[in-house]
Amino acid sequence: MIPLVPAEPVYKFSFNSKKGTETTSYFDLEFGFKEILAFLISAACGVWYMLQKHWVANNLFGLAFSLNAIELLTLNKVLTGVTLLGGLFFYDIFWVFGSNVMVFVAKSFDAPIKLIFPQDLLENGFAAKNFAMLGLGDIVIPGIFVALMLRFDTHLQEKLKRRTNWYFNATFLAYFLGLVATIVVMHVFKHAQPALLYLVPACLGIPLLLALVKGDLREMFAYEDHPVDPAEIAAAKQSKKTE
Repeated sequence: MIPLVPAEPVYKFSFNSKKGTETTSYFDLEFGFKEILAFLISAACGVWYMLQKHWVANNLFGLAFSLNAIELLTLNKVLTGVTLLGGLFFYDIFWVFGSNVMVFVAKSFDAPIKLIFPQDLLENGFAAKNFAMLGLGDIVIPGIFVALMLRFDTHLQEKLKRRTNWYFNATFLAYFLGLVATIVVMHVFKHAQPALLYLVPACLGIPLLLALVKGDLREMFAYEDHPVDPAEIAAAKQSKKTE
């Protein structure tokens, strides 16, 4: 017999107001040991970053912001993702090669809006001072498209009974290879590089080529993550007319 694991105690912090028999809740929070531990670690990282601006602390916050953004932001259609990434492809190229504004802002704005990678890590260890940068947008924008490919794989598994995440795995690998290409070119030419110049062709070209080979191209562009019910649209239009 395996002994029962005792349930984790749950603490509750709430702020309510009561008027007569009516109670209004303004704040209601439940937490346990895991949330307390996470809070203490986060607070320690925050103090570390405020006092030393260390690159490791900066990257911890940058990764946390990126993961939250990918979770909160979603693309509904592949065509929307293609349009977004295509537009940002030219935007990134212009503001890096055609102007020094983006590079100047990234270097002068002292906040965890970018990931920084020490180029002299082997020589100076964690006290490295020579850094290469990767903006959080270069993680989040391709990241939400990679997440869309995972949901498309789930759609194909439900509709066509497939068992593998072909498109997610291929797009994730493409993103990794595009990132490696960005870092290699940046080290070779010793110049800031628009990461989307390498990430967009990789993240769009690989899944589209795979869909063309597997015969899923029409299905891919017809896929909607959250299909809109035509009846709801008609009802919304009718309600506007009545107003």
